[in-house]
Amino acid sequence: MTKPKVAFYWASSCGGCEIAMLELGTDLVDVAKKADIVFWPAALDFKYSDVKSMADKSIDVCFFNGAIQSSENEHMAELLRKKSKTLVAFGSCAYAGGIPALANTTNQGQLFIRVYKETPTTDNPESVLPQDSTQVKEGQLTLPRLYDTVRTLDQTVDVDYYVPGCPPVGKQTWTVMKNLIGGNLPPKGSVIGASEKSLCDECKRAKGDRKIKKILRTYQIVPDKDKCLLEQGIICMGPATRGGCGTLCLDANMPCRGCYGPLPGVLDQGAKMLSALSSNFDADNEQEIERISEGVVDPVGTFYRYSLARSIMRRTKQ
Repeated sequence: MTKPKVAFYWASSCGGCEIAMLELGTDLVDVAKKADIVFWPAALDFKYSDVKSMADKSIDVCFFNGAIQSSENEHMAELLRKKSKTLVAFGSCAYAGGIPALANTTNQGQLFIRVYKETPTTDNPESVLPQDSTQVKEGQLTLPRLYDTVRTLDQTVDVDYYVPGCPPVGKQTWTVMKNLIGGNLPPKGSVIGASEKSLCDECKRAKGDRKIKKILRTYQIVPDKDKCLLEQGIICMGPATRGGCGTLCLDANMPCRGCYGPLPGVLDQGAKMLSALSSNFDADNEQEIERISEGVVDPVGTFYRYSLARSIMRRTKQ
């Protein structure tokens, strides 16, 4: 019996999803036994030409992590879609844009100025910025073009399944892999390896009336590890986020940041959380509402840390 062919690719992301694969440990040996890894440039010596030479739809399952932020990301997304029977948006960046999509609050030009001119550790007296193309005596050098707008994988190509998480936890990853490689496929478009319920349903912390008098940042308080973080004034994305991660952040006494994405049927995760938070303000008048709201220092980074590209607004106006 021919073993299924599997590919892994890393686009615009931190690389955590690649580490999540290594978290499988000895289960990776089982993956290698049950499937042929035909493309995984982060771990093995593969070239883009290897993919181009493959027959169309010859890859059974491709796990694609990372958002689409450059012309190279887009090219590889299109190429791997063409070569793969099943394409999986693996991790928060491919699924919803992730942290790279926070670049959608600016544009390429402003991003370059900040990174290559303004950061305190940058030594760039001639203010040199990356160029798509540069002519030298040996010939023309090129770099992938960075786009103004970061996109999700399914805003670029057709996607079959979604696996949320930053990164997806090891146990979840192994279950998803076994099912997909074994051909145990759910309906196309399914979010797999995550719960249909909110993280609050998994959270073991005691929950009361959730009346919020003041919003605090994590460095301003040592939270009670047994009490709901929202009730202690710390913004926890649990009410607007899928469960399935095993409450890892909450067990470390840190709030959920929303990496497992919106609940089923929720169009905009940030708007859902904003509604849940504001409905619990313990305020009698408009002034009190404004005072509590001032505790939200970074609204986009708080409510859309992982989902800006998938949100209704997607980006700031140019």
